[in-house]
Amino acid sequence: MPRYVPHLALLLCNVLWAMDYPFYHLVMPRYVAPMAMITASLIVTALFAFVPLIWQRAERVDRRDIPKLIVAGLVVGVLRKLFIMYGLSKTSPIDGSIINTVGPLLVLLLSVALGIDRFTRLKVVGLLLGMAGAVAVVMTGTSDVHTHSHLWGNVMILMCAAATACYMVLFKPLVSKYRITTVLQWLYGTATLVILPFGLGEVVHTDFTAITSSGKILFATLFVLVVPTYFPNLMLNFSLRFVKPVVTSIYSYLQPLLAIGVSVAMGLDRLHLDTALFALLIFAGVACVLRSYVVRQPNRAEAPGESIGH
Repeated sequence: MPRYVPHLALLLCNVLWAMDYPFYHLVMPRYVAPMAMITASLIVTALFAFVPLIWQRAERVDRRDIPKLIVAGLVVGVLRKLFIMYGLSKTSPIDGSIINTVGPLLVLLLSVALGIDRFTRLKVVGLLLGMAGAVAVVMTGTSDVHTHSHLWGNVMILMCAAATACYMVLFKPLVSKYRITTVLQWLYGTATLVILPFGLGEVVHTDFTAITSSGKILFATLFVLVVPTYFPNLMLNFSLRFVKPVVTSIYSYLQPLLAIGVSVAMGLDRLHLDTALFALLIFAGVACVLRSYVVRQPNRAEAPGESIGH
């Protein structure tokens, strides 16, 4: 397989994810409650996940891996969804997309903590720059100038990025062991069963008449229900087999650029100068971290975990 294919998959899934921010913000919480959106999107994703069973036999899963798959489903299917849905219902799509870009820094921290990576001077500088920018964006939620932003919404988006980083690092070996379709069946089957008792009532009480009364709202609702969950995650899990978690998370930096453009064009938000400067600080930090993986030092031993992927 050509080496560019996993990167092409990462590019496409991040373009789709970038559309989440303005469309979620448009729909929630005015037309659809966050819990209703979480439940409905997980049901749709689970249905998509089980479609491949029509033409392929279910893969046998090691009994020792079943608890790991269930935990993975709770992390990426339940916690990540809760944080991003409630976060975007309380803050601006621009702030949300920028805060989510701290993913690579959180991946680095977790990788070092687990002993599969190690700090270098360049990584430490990048981590300090990036996290300073992220904290600054989060704290702008308390400013009266940022009328579309809210502190707790920003905090929840940060927690969403942390949940994603945990999944990318902790469950990469599991993703590599089984078929992608098998992993997604377990992830979203588990997540749907867990969330149904809490969210089914919210779905039933959704005002569907209000959604269908506007073509724009109907399109945005259908888009976030069908497009951004299963297919991007299929591509992400495929790419995780071949690409390092840190490099994988670098592609998330396309999301704020696209989300800012769409949000401003739709009149949902506007870009403040301080937010742009804080975003540049985060980008500079991640650039330092990425640079540390590119620089080759003479007689340098490969750091733990750096042999994963290409």
